[in-house]
Parts: sequence; structure tokens; C-alpha cells
Amino acid sequence: MSTQISVDLEAATAPYEQIRSQIAALINLGELAPGNRLPTVRALATDLGVAAGTVARAYKELEAEGLISSRRRAGTIVSERPGSVDTHEDLVAAVDQLWKLAAAQHVDAATLKALVARREP
Repeated sequence: MSTQISVDLEAATAPYEQIRSQIAALINLGELAPGNRLPTVRALATDLGVAAGTVARAYKELEAEGLISSRRRAGTIVSERPGSVDTHEDLVAAVDQLWKLAAAQHVDAATLKALVARREP
């Protein structure tokens, strides 16, 4: 999982928030399914090159949102949660259409992602 998460220490967004939002997105997109185990705080911190407290804060906020749960000996796992992206068929269809349009105009994935990121509120 840590290969799907990155931290930009130069970004205006705090590292814990970058981690929190990326894990939340992976859960909401179904990349991390209910019951999947997350890395330990120390392991993820080491992989990302950040302090353990940074990852601990991200996990704490994800737990407060109900996305994950932490248990002694069982570790940190993705919680059961209704309302995944699969229930938003119209949104998935729009994203598929966007990828098709980008491909037709020879726009690469990195450029498309940058365009989308610039449009965020």
C-alpha cells in the first residue's frame, strides 16, 4: 500500500493531511477493501520518510472519520462502510468519459491529473 502513497514535504498541505487524504481516497475508491490491514504506523512512516507521529495523526483522523479502526494485536484495518464509489455510477461514468477524451486529445495521465488538481475548490 505504501507504494500508492507519497508525501511532498515541499507542499503547502501538511504531511499528515496528505497521508490521510490519500488513504481515504484509496478506501473510497475500493482500492483498500473493508478488512484490509494497513501498515503499522512505524512501517508506513519509515516507507514515507516522515515521523511516526505524522502517520499516527493521519490514522487518528481516519479513525475519527470511521474509515479505519485500530485494535491491539489486530492492527489497523479498513472499516466496513456503505457508500463506496461503486454506488456513484454517474460519477464513475463521467471519469471514464474524461479519460477517453484525454486519450483522444493525446493528453497523458500526468497532465490530466494536473488539470484536475488545478480545478479543485
